[in-house]
Amino acid sequence: MGRLAAALSRLRAALGTVSYPLLLPSAEEAQRVGSALLAQIDDYLLPRLARLDAPLLVVVGGSTGAGKSTLVNSLIQETVTTAGVLRPTTRSPVLVAHPENLGWFEQPHLLPGLIRTVKTSDDPNSLQVIGARGIGPGVALLDAPDVDSVVDHNRKLAAQLLAAADLWLFVTTAARYADAVPWELLKTARLRGTVIALVLDRVPLDAAAEISAHLGEMLTQHDLGSAPLFVLPETELDARGLLPAPVIQPMQQWFAQLSADPQARDAVARQTLDGALAALVPAVEGLAEAADDQERAAQALDERVDGAYRTAKRTVRDGLEDGRLLRGEVLARWQEFVGTGELVRTLESRVGALRDKLVAAVTGRPEPSRNLRIALESQLVTLLRGVAADAAEQAYAAWQAFPAGEALLLPELKRASESLPSRADRMVRDWQKWVLDLVRRESGDKRSVARGAAYAVNGAGLAVMVAVFTSTAFIPTGLEVAVGAGTTVAAQKVLEAVFGDQAIRTLAARARTELVARFDELLDAEAERYTRQTAAVRREAEPGTLLRRAAAEVESARKDIALTGSGS
Repeated sequence: MGRLAAALSRLRAALGTVSYPLLLPSAEEAQRVGSALLAQIDDYLLPRLARLDAPLLVVVGGSTGAGKSTLVNSLIQETVTTAGVLRPTTRSPVLVAHPENLGWFEQPHLLPGLIRTVKTSDDPNSLQVIGARGIGPGVALLDAPDVDSVVDHNRKLAAQLLAAADLWLFVTTAARYADAVPWELLKTARLRGTVIALVLDRVPLDAAAEISAHLGEMLTQHDLGSAPLFVLPETELDARGLLPAPVIQPMQQWFAQLSADPQARDAVARQTLDGALAALVPAVEGLAEAADDQERAAQALDERVDGAYRTAKRTVRDGLEDGRLLRGEVLARWQEFVGTGELVRTLESRVGALRDKLVAAVTGRPEPSRNLRIALESQLVTLLRGVAADAAEQAYAAWQAFPAGEALLLPELKRASESLPSRADRMVRDWQKWVLDLVRRESGDKRSVARGAAYAVNGAGLAVMVAVFTSTAFIPTGLEVAVGAGTTVAAQKVLEAVFGDQAIRTLAARARTELVARFDELLDAEAERYTRQTAAVRREAEPGTLLRRAAAEVESARKDIALTGSGS
């Protein structure tokens, strides 16, 4: 039993881990079934597995007005549960047990979620436990709410109580025995292997044979032909509101025999327990399929987000390679920084001779230096904000096309996050500082930079930043010359004068790689606003596999124990 209990506990943990948050056709049913299985494991399976010799719990269920409470009172010849005059009744369910069995039911072994009470209560989450000698030892009766109650909580509680039963005593009437709701529940009981007995109440004497025969045919059609059937004729209640003794006597004798026969009770408990355990496999398989649906849908939604932000990252790389960022303000500020057009022409032809003059020039122009850094920062931030806005709109539209995605959308997801501009500003400034630090480290042994001190580093660093805006590290192409009007050549000569040709390429490549990585990090954070919405599905890797494995362990242990002696 220990192995089975451990496997059942692991299955319970798995059921609690897997969720179905995405709006899919299978989700609502999976949530309902998952909750029902968790309740049955807690309410019945684990407690019964721990104590096979505990008293049998007989849950009396049925349709509205079927006479369940009257039947319970009549069986024990004592008014312990009050029939509801007004429908629906909201009182708590009532459990009646022999006094020597009260200890078992007063403790939260079975149905731990219900609060025990000794008085009638209007709290539907309580369970009134009553001792009565009219019921024999080893058997308890529980009067459950109506299975077809118009109150949702009553219906759910009725289903929960029936799932915790060792034996169902299902009560219906001659007028309502063909209703759909009772038969759905009886089908559920059969699939679970629950032992069932039926009561056909209020049967007119002149129609008893015909109705009983028809009900018997229906039971056979539903593979319930072997279930005991008690037919109670339409009759007047006695002064105490109980069924006359001749009417109720056959049922009293049946329960008395069950109470007096420990082996019969053990067989009932084992059959229902074994059936409930066996029914876990197909039920969990349905949940596993629903979990697979969730995982596939979450992956599809995430892929659409990834596609939108992957496009944004590609746009950033293109923007850093095609020279477009050299237009406008950056171009003007760079030309202002390096000097006039005459200086550009001079640098192209006389780099070696003007190296010292160049250093002096860049060290003496703090204001153009600041303007250029601001222009660079503005261009990069504008690029990032633009691609982030486009990616958000694309991801939003992609999710809108699917009900599961549309249900997760928040209005703010349609645009870039409010904090993006400030984070982008900070990112670019941090990158600029990183570039300056890189230049400082790489130029530590260059005399020309040493003579220019911090200003020389600043000038060279700005030239590296501008170099990042082209694909060829300032080896001029037709496009770059057209865009930069010779500025690319000037930048190249500046860096060559300080570092040499190969250093230009290396520094520009490293700076570009670093900038792209920082862009990617910000865009990943933007994409995460979406993927957080699907994160609940990914709490456990391969949730369907987790459920199937846990259910298979329970089934293997069940077969090994062979509760019913058949090993199947």
